[in-house]
Amino acid sequence: MMKQETPSRPLSNASSDSQPWWKLLNRYHWFVFAVASLAWLFDCLDQQLFIIARNPAIAALMPLGTAGDLIKQWGGYSTAIFVAGWATGGLFFGAVGDRIGRAKTLAMTVLIYSVCTGLSALSDKGFISSLLHLESAWNTLRSHFTWLPLASSGVIDFSIYRFITGLGVGGVFGLSVALVADSLPDRARPHALGLLQSLSAIGNVTAGAIAILIGYLETTSIKPGGSWRYMFLMGALPAFLCVFIQIRLKEPEKWVKARAAGRVTGVKFGSYTSLFGEARWRRPALLGMLLCVAGVVGLWGVGFFSPELVGDVIGKILREQNVPAAQVPGKRLMWTGVNMIMQNIGAFFGMMTFTKLASHYGRKPVFAFAFIAAFLSTVAVFKLLSQPWHIFTLIPLMGFCQLALFAGFAIYLPELFPTRLRSTGTSFCYNVGRFIAASGPFTLGILQARLAAGAVTAEAKLDAFRNACAWVSVVFLVGLIALFFLKETKGQPMPED
Repeated sequence: MMKQETPSRPLSNASSDSQPWWKLLNRYHWFVFAVASLAWLFDCLDQQLFIIARNPAIAALMPLGTAGDLIKQWGGYSTAIFVAGWATGGLFFGAVGDRIGRAKTLAMTVLIYSVCTGLSALSDKGFISSLLHLESAWNTLRSHFTWLPLASSGVIDFSIYRFITGLGVGGVFGLSVALVADSLPDRARPHALGLLQSLSAIGNVTAGAIAILIGYLETTSIKPGGSWRYMFLMGALPAFLCVFIQIRLKEPEKWVKARAAGRVTGVKFGSYTSLFGEARWRRPALLGMLLCVAGVVGLWGVGFFSPELVGDVIGKILREQNVPAAQVPGKRLMWTGVNMIMQNIGAFFGMMTFTKLASHYGRKPVFAFAFIAAFLSTVAVFKLLSQPWHIFTLIPLMGFCQLALFAGFAIYLPELFPTRLRSTGTSFCYNVGRFIAASGPFTLGILQARLAAGAVTAEAKLDAFRNACAWVSVVFLVGLIALFFLKETKGQPMPED
């Protein structure tokens, strides 16, 4: 096991303040930062591969000739199921991390999401549905509730795997952030947390590159319709390998000491009773949750549906160019990958910019600007994107503005809670919003259906989708309400009991 290193002699405050933040870190600090960053990076890689592959996967898992509207409907349902699993896992594993340790719980969550990402590639086998007779049970439900959509055994298995994957995915953010916050020097903490969140964009860009590669192969050597399987298998491997690195990770000394003291005094760790039973922690928990709801619902309820918009726009252009029908799915997938890369290049710079500005001007004013920018850029994309070159201009702008908020969450949330509730509070704020975000695809679908009432042409349906996304993006402005009541934490020590 790697031993934690300490500087040969302590730095004076004057010397520490004059140094760049990264020079305050020793080898073990860097190891902790790298492991936490890789766990979150691969987590985001798997998220984005799902976003790209969800509709192709469902198209392959449903009976041949299934209507495109039904495929999109199940794409929304599978997203909602995944995000609900994410929220559940975040709440559960966040509390577990405060109780038994951040490092061991993080390894557990990474193992869960990597294994189930790989199992998603085997959804067409219908193992779970066959064992539990779930397809017949679903059909029985449909006979009583006619609004329920048709589902195959493969789609049911896919949805189950996505829920379990979500459980693991949900735990990673709060655990990684708490691990870094408790392990690194205070002055380096906000910079390191902002960089950790920024590096997640590399996982997202890698997902886009995988989509481009697989999309190209689908036009040449891979059987059309099979690309989704390869993407899930490729997403499982690096995350699984990450687990073997994490077994060398020690629990933060700050947490170990606090946990030992807590056993003597009887103070509860990872307790939602403590989080909500004490007004000093209940207020930041509820307001922090509202802050995150705005960003999470905006991103997962609208922003991450840009692949559908790009796919429809590119598909229309390809048909006008008389591209052979067999090549259209692969080319659409390639453009979806380009969209993902552009969105996350913008995201990387947005998160780095937020980190820099928040360290200089404070958390609250930068959050306020970012929420307004996220709203305006999202409306611009979904109302204006109509040509391929827009993917290289409007999409990076939206990624910059939307994802900048998430660097703020990484920096700000751990500054609101004590060591014994840091993972619990951070995970609560970051993940409860996902239960609401899980309704985003349903809300978007219902709103789209209402706006598309009477629409016959593909162009009219696309316009309805654009308008629905523009209306849902108003949720970003909710963050301004929470921000007004929250405190500024710049330059303040993290709270303790």
